[in-house]
Amino acid sequence: MQTVTPWSATAQEDIENSELLLERKILDYTYQFYNTGDSLWIVALLPKNGKIAFRAAFAMNSCFEITNLFDDEEMIVIQLNSKLGSYEVRVDFPDAATPILHYITTFTANTALMIPFWPRDIMPLTQNGSVENTTGTIHMEQFGSRSGILFASITKPKTGSFFYFQNLTSLSEYCEATQTESKNTVGGTWPEIGFQLPATDKLPLPSGKPFTISDAYVVLETEIIKETSAVCEHFLDNLVKIYKVLQQPRIEYHDWPEIAQKVLTDLYHNKGAWTQTKGIPYLNAYLCDYETPAESMVQLAVLGPFKEYEKWTSEKHPLYTDLITGLPAFYDPKINCINRWLPALADKLDQSEEQKKEMVMDSWYLHHPLMNLTRLALHGDKTAEKLVLDSIDYVIKVAHHFKYSWPVFYNMETLDIIKAETAPGKGGENDVAGSYAHLMLLVYKLTKEKRYFNEAEKAAKKLEALGVEVLYQANNTAFAAGVLLELYKITGKKLYLDISYTCLTGLFKNIQLYDCKYGYGKNYTNFFSIFPLNDAPYTAAYEELEVYAALSEYYIQAKDVDILPSIRTLIPEFIKYAVNRIAYYYPPLLPKEMLSEEVKTGEIQADLWVPLEDLYNGWEKSGQVGQEVYGAGMAFGIVPRQYIKIDEDFLLFIDYPIAQPTKRGKSVTIKIDGDKDMIYNLKIIKTKDHKIQMKVFQNKEALTPFKKNLKIHEYKISGKGSIKVQW
Repeated sequence: MQTVTPWSATAQEDIENSELLLERKILDYTYQFYNTGDSLWIVALLPKNGKIAFRAAFAMNSCFEITNLFDDEEMIVIQLNSKLGSYEVRVDFPDAATPILHYITTFTANTALMIPFWPRDIMPLTQNGSVENTTGTIHMEQFGSRSGILFASITKPKTGSFFYFQNLTSLSEYCEATQTESKNTVGGTWPEIGFQLPATDKLPLPSGKPFTISDAYVVLETEIIKETSAVCEHFLDNLVKIYKVLQQPRIEYHDWPEIAQKVLTDLYHNKGAWTQTKGIPYLNAYLCDYETPAESMVQLAVLGPFKEYEKWTSEKHPLYTDLITGLPAFYDPKINCINRWLPALADKLDQSEEQKKEMVMDSWYLHHPLMNLTRLALHGDKTAEKLVLDSIDYVIKVAHHFKYSWPVFYNMETLDIIKAETAPGKGGENDVAGSYAHLMLLVYKLTKEKRYFNEAEKAAKKLEALGVEVLYQANNTAFAAGVLLELYKITGKKLYLDISYTCLTGLFKNIQLYDCKYGYGKNYTNFFSIFPLNDAPYTAAYEELEVYAALSEYYIQAKDVDILPSIRTLIPEFIKYAVNRIAYYYPPLLPKEMLSEEVKTGEIQADLWVPLEDLYNGWEKSGQVGQEVYGAGMAFGIVPRQYIKIDEDFLLFIDYPIAQPTKRGKSVTIKIDGDKDMIYNLKIIKTKDHKIQMKVFQNKEALTPFKKNLKIHEYKISGKGSIKVQW
């Protein structure tokens, strides 16, 4: 038997003994409304007699009087009074094809109120008995500032499952007025689960003004979900159902080619970005951090996307030569592999952190530089190819030693484990098996040697047992999803596609699907942000770039694969918002008052086009970790993925993941194979003095620009169909 608090101990009895106010049937589900005195409940009756209740309003230390009840079949509006203030609950069912319940509650206080407690708003019910006799499985719930989700199955009685989404964008005014936060608001302990309004401990809720205190969406299902593959498929599908009825923030365009030029100028000429060892320049990890020896990952994190950008511009720049020249010095003959730190400066490591010691390896750092080196080798760089081939046997040796399950830290010479788990019982760096498999598949493409493909398969299979907790670091999980998709395409083994969906689930449950409009968060768009780790308190520039790039590649690789429809919605939408959003890591686009005065590493120069590592929403200042030089590749990565050159006079921009466009004569054709209900932005941008005289067609239908001036013509396009631009 579960233990309960007084706020739910009598809930079922109170509902059963209250008068039915209203009943509405939607498809196979019936919704009943009850006023139990201190709560307004919406009780959902599922097929096969399952019941679950949602507390749409709570009267605190008072009782409700219903002053008005309005129902026009599209919207139910219930107005309530209590001694403390007035409430309005608006209920609708926004999708005729799906049983989605949506309730939004506003409260206007009669006097300024401190609110020290609020009960959660979901209560599983029984046919006969009490709520403490119910049991259930919570598949997912909110952590920190991530989406306000709760996905669960009610197993006793065998009721079914529900996907709950609290639209935390709507809570912003409440949080701004009371100096509270919307993080960790959706969760709980069975059977008291759901959303809990943040308690006020600094400022009271002002009187006389309506505040939204809940904006909830619920998808009900009769199936009790158990298997990982089913959990993932239902999660992704339900997330899309909610996403399609959610109001999404507007898209703000950033001129990425111009940003890329600013970044290149600042990065190359600012002395704080560089240090020298034996006359060779190396990028610092953080601006003005001259004490920490150069890292191989840092050089390649910029060099990889810069190679793509250089190819797009068709212009050479000394940045590439400077960085590639320094890479051979990372090769460590003690282990016959490139090292994280410059071996010549190992004695300079200050040992202030576990990994800042000679021969200590953080598992994902071994594979990451080699992935970028292999990509450069596939572009034809011989220096990169030699380093990869000289290092790869050591990497395989380590994988075999750890049986494809890597710890957090180990000694590179002895392979002794220094730190086994991220937390007790949580395992090591779970998704490193995915980045290893990704590296092996890249080396297989480079060499055509079957042994690397076999290694990729062995590592990929290790990911199956991890379930939806696969994510250790978001970029590694994104790489894992991509390699699994490719392995499925090569082998036809559905197991790889299923694990790929598991990786994508790990990513999409780690996002912030709301726009924080309070505190410092209101200074930039943060909708659809993704966090670098499953417990990270902030989003991070470099990991966001890599997830964006990896998911772009995933989508292109999936063009001929029958993937889940939900993925054809979610990935392009993530890309659309990432292109809009991640420019705000560059401090010139942020107000100076939201930048941290205290910096963990190096210093912040607010006018420099080098990104902050960390963006917080809410009340915390950003840039606490430092200004991340190795994240400077963001613009270099975005430009070649979202911009198409149309001769020397015009650029075509589209905020959708696009494969290689088809150019014929004076036309460009782009195939878009996503969700027809989603809308994307296409822009024709003038780069020289010629007049824009182009025609745009989607599925042979001429489109009219919704906005245009002498420099830019802007179009809205559907997420599915063929786009043709003629000039």
